[in-house]
Amino acid sequence: MSPTPVPNSTTPFWRTELHELDSHRTTPDLPSDCDIVIIGAGFAGAALAYYLYDDNPSPPSVVILEAREACSGATGRNGGHMKPDVYYQVPKYIKKYGVKAAVDVARFEASQVQAFKALVEKEKIDCDFVLTRACDATLDPDLARDTHHAFTELQKSGVANLKDVFYAYGKDAEKLSGVKGALSCFTFTAGHVWPYKMVLHLLRTAVNKGANLQTHTPVTRISDTELPDGRWLVETERGSIKAKKILLATNGYTAHLAPQFRDKIVPVRGICSRITVPKDRPVPFLPYTYSIRHGVGMYDYLIPRPDGSIIVGGAKPKFWHDRSQWYNVTDDSKLIEPAVPHFDGLMQRTFKGWETSGAKTDRVWTGIMGWTSDFMPYVGEIPGKPNQMILAGFSGHGMPLILLSAKAIVQMIRKGSKFEETGIPEIFRATEERLKSTKNEILGSNSQPKL
Repeated sequence: MSPTPVPNSTTPFWRTELHELDSHRTTPDLPSDCDIVIIGAGFAGAALAYYLYDDNPSPPSVVILEAREACSGATGRNGGHMKPDVYYQVPKYIKKYGVKAAVDVARFEASQVQAFKALVEKEKIDCDFVLTRACDATLDPDLARDTHHAFTELQKSGVANLKDVFYAYGKDAEKLSGVKGALSCFTFTAGHVWPYKMVLHLLRTAVNKGANLQTHTPVTRISDTELPDGRWLVETERGSIKAKKILLATNGYTAHLAPQFRDKIVPVRGICSRITVPKDRPVPFLPYTYSIRHGVGMYDYLIPRPDGSIIVGGAKPKFWHDRSQWYNVTDDSKLIEPAVPHFDGLMQRTFKGWETSGAKTDRVWTGIMGWTSDFMPYVGEIPGKPNQMILAGFSGHGMPLILLSAKAIVQMIRKGSKFEETGIPEIFRATEERLKSTKNEILGSNSQPKL
């Protein structure tokens, strides 16, 4: 297994219209030193760079290092789904972390959708952003019953803000969702976006204000200790850079550069697709984004695009039993072959009105996510590494977590704010306790790679 991104990766739909910064180097050679090095040019790295320069009259010198092309990792391969979890995991988090922590996470995720909308409008980002509703439709009777019970208890408790959640159970679920055989469904505010275009716009904004973007520059090592002058040495295949501060936006590849995260942030391969309808046929109306739940952790997610195509990911039942296909895998140059046929005919067998649509699979790709052993991201200062910070480990759920987490990290850098002053949920904090834990909930769970 290669610890770094492999060449010749599968091509996702999002990377079919390449930006001028896709393979960009602001300067022919790497600078010898800078204030801040950001490693990774996906959503996390781009958001960090954007906020470091946003409304900053005296910005630091920033170098962004990317192993491959800009936004060629998980962000450029996901579903483009900005879907907060406002109810589904809340009961589990209450049992595990307590009421306050669980509610903090739900509120933090819910706030991201409007924050992202505001950013798109402020920066006039051309990224096909759509504010919509997500629909979780459950087909499995046991899961529908258990979810109904958990949600009813959550309503009775009054601890979570469920004002934006609409719930239909029984015969009304199929009518509301349009999903054949749906036994329950939930709808709530969500969004979807062309993630590559969004990230490249943020990178362009940062580069225009002084950031130095260096693509095709894999980082090979970070010095184990600080140099005598208090800086860190970042080694790449093209030379080294001394930096006062390092921000790791490396997600599934984090452990290669920060060994303390080995078995804490694990590379997990998922699969995604684009489905299209023939141009000579009308596209049936698809009112929501969707999660179609076939069982505990078994679901497909679907995002209808403005062009009439549908992004579909999941297919877990086809390959999850074979750990070699997904766990600790960094190779996104190959498809998960057992899962590929899953997308054929998916729209016809899932949705009412799609039987004669002619919908067919247009493209399939894979991507590498960073799953954490406790399913919480790592955000903030890295224990024992002064002036090193991390924003990684989103367990396939980064879109409704990254933006405000990046803004909070920059708040710590620019204003000296403490972690607890930023609004980031406490259970996201990168702590020594989490790094020392030997628990691995990934292998003991039925959770699914979402991309």
